[in-house]
Amino acid sequence: MTGKDRYAQIEIPAQLGDILEAAQRKAVARRRTVRLKRYSSLAAAIIACLLVVNIPDVANALSKVPVVGSIVKVLQFGTGGERTDGAAVSTVTAEDTVRIVFDQEGDTAASVPSYTVDQREAPDRLIFTFNGVRSFDYDALEQDILASPLVSDVYRNIILDDSAMRFVVELKEGTRHTLTEYSNPGTLELKLTAEGKAPASKEVYYVRSEGMPPGESLAILEEIYLDDDVTFLKTASGDFAAVIGGFATREAAEQKLAAISAREDYAGNLRVDSWMSNGHPDD
Repeated sequence: MTGKDRYAQIEIPAQLGDILEAAQRKAVARRRTVRLKRYSSLAAAIIACLLVVNIPDVANALSKVPVVGSIVKVLQFGTGGERTDGAAVSTVTAEDTVRIVFDQEGDTAASVPSYTVDQREAPDRLIFTFNGVRSFDYDALEQDILASPLVSDVYRNIILDDSAMRFVVELKEGTRHTLTEYSNPGTLELKLTAEGKAPASKEVYYVRSEGMPPGESLAILEEIYLDDDVTFLKTASGDFAAVIGGFATREAAEQKLAAISAREDYAGNLRVDSWMSNGHPDD
């Protein structure tokens, strides 16, 4: 029996509708709060940006994007932007720089929509979530970001919210990144740098679901396990799994699974698994 067959036989909790309704209310009312890591000097970020623009090939590739305006913040992961609705998304990639640009009603947006960027390991990846977005060409976004030689994969996560979008950017080993938020025009810039030496690989433990195709089944798992900080990861076979944690030991992962399985709404669809920090789950 395949993982998808086993998942199809799982009994969905009778109170799932109530769970989803409550979870969606919480999701609208709050966004996960994470620590922001700022660079000690914004001048360094400005100089780095000028250096990129003054490289002829890069400048030509970025000529489609309006001149970048004022720096709002520099971070590696965290939250930012302003609450909006109806924003459209486009992207431009030039070597090690990816710019995500936002329009509002046909005009360049003054600010970036409300967003969250999470950084996770096993493998090293950035999870971008934008709210108040209703128009984007995901295929073009994927193609543009994959044009960076330091990106190994890009894939979309389904959200039960038609005004939000989420995608995952997997980075190649030994890649550092910096995110810069700009206003006037609203742009989020991802700057990638190769460190040269990849960190030592280690085993990482997760509580995870079976692998399954992308779709609403995964989105429902997010609503059920929202408070457990669940994320979604592509498996080695090309399916997707809901994963919780990133524990250093199997014991810690088993303790988390025991706490989840003690709940009344637990559907019996999770297990403990592990893989190397530079790899993916098998299925």
